[in-house]
Amino acid sequence: MKLALIRRQFSATGGAELYVQRLLGALTAAGHETHLFAEKWQGQAAGVQFHSVDVAGSRAERPLRFAEGVNAALQHERFDCVFSLERTLKQDVYRAGDGLHRVWLQRRRQFAPWWKRPLVGLGAFHRNMLALEARTFDPANTQRIIVNSEMVRGEILQHFPAFPQERVHTIRNGVDVQRFKNVSRVAARQRFGLEDNDFVLVFVGSGWERKGLPWLLKFMAGRSDDPRLKLLVVTRDRMRGKIPPNVILTGPLSDVEAAYAAADVLTFLPIYEPCSNVVSEALASGIPVVTTRFNGASELIEPGINGHVLKDPADLASLGRCVNHWRARGSAGPFTTRLPLDLELNVRGTLQVLEQAAKAV
Repeated sequence: MKLALIRRQFSATGGAELYVQRLLGALTAAGHETHLFAEKWQGQAAGVQFHSVDVAGSRAERPLRFAEGVNAALQHERFDCVFSLERTLKQDVYRAGDGLHRVWLQRRRQFAPWWKRPLVGLGAFHRNMLALEARTFDPANTQRIIVNSEMVRGEILQHFPAFPQERVHTIRNGVDVQRFKNVSRVAARQRFGLEDNDFVLVFVGSGWERKGLPWLLKFMAGRSDDPRLKLLVVTRDRMRGKIPPNVILTGPLSDVEAAYAAADVLTFLPIYEPCSNVVSEALASGIPVVTTRFNGASELIEPGINGHVLKDPADLASLGRCVNHWRARGSAGPFTTRLPLDLELNVRGTLQVLEQAAKAV
């Protein structure tokens, strides 16, 4: 097949682009002619032909300008299948890895201070994103959609009921499982200055508001009289306010598996996440997860078996009970999930959908 992949920004390094890297590798290894359309990219992907899409304009205009630029560039060649990982104007397959922008705005309004709620979603950027999203989910513009959780599938049904549900495919995120196994816990704890008898929570992610880090910091501030409870924070975000003394900031890590190895529980409290990879990474590392119902990856959690799912990310009392549960349980791991975590399964499932779409063109 001659395939076009659309990704606004591509990097050959970094966990966020691991899915694209593996998919590109699998496509070229299978003998497909693969073209990548991007505004920016770093590094090289062997066997992939790059097409630069130049975009100008303000922040509000750039997503639409990119979509228009890609649409124009695609007219110069014929492809068996066009696979977009961005909200664009026309494609055979769209992967809704970012979920729905309109749901993200709903969550922001729900958890914003009362005075800020009327302001959420105002401005040209959000208007353009919502309009572009509506065009993407129009069945006349997109043949098939890939979602990474049943949560996002339900959101599409609610907000875009005209899109046929049989053309929505659930293919969960995958991780390189072996990367998160057999990491030395002793060495990892020494690296982060942790004692053997410390009970360690870990947070991994960037996006201060979206990922729920402020609630975790408030929780730790309220547990400052517990010298053995620690929170390891792996983020590139600029921290705001006073950081409690029981919180350890690592900055971004290229070997994030060391943070999981040092920890006892992943605590990740987003207000909206289509399906966060950190949950799969933690489970692959063998530690339980406390997350929220607004995270599609919560579908991997069996309460009391490999984690807990909070109804409200701001409910610190429930978070405390969950932490106490796993602390009392001790090192009874490793904790796993009944659903597969392997990235190769994700790649194979994606290839099957692309092949189905190509046959229908």
